[in-house]
Amino acid sequence: MLVVSIVLEAAVAIIAIMAARRGKPYVYGLAFTFGIYVLYDLARLLRWDVEGGALSGLFLLATISALIAVWGLYRK
Repeated sequence: MLVVSIVLEAAVAIIAIMAARRGKPYVYGLAFTFGIYVLYDLARLLRWDVEGGALSGLFLLATISALIAVWGLYRK
């Protein structure tokens, strides 16, 4: 199930980058967010020796990035 999630998250990130390149710059935030999700889930899947605080910090940055992206889309 985790592998499927990683593949879907990567697909969302790639599609978001393609959308951002077509004149929707706020979508880069969503690409960043889902890129972080991919890293987070890969770290869990591959049991990388990464501090929990580092992953939590990245997850927080991803959430802030998503918030900024959605706020930018809302304001348009």
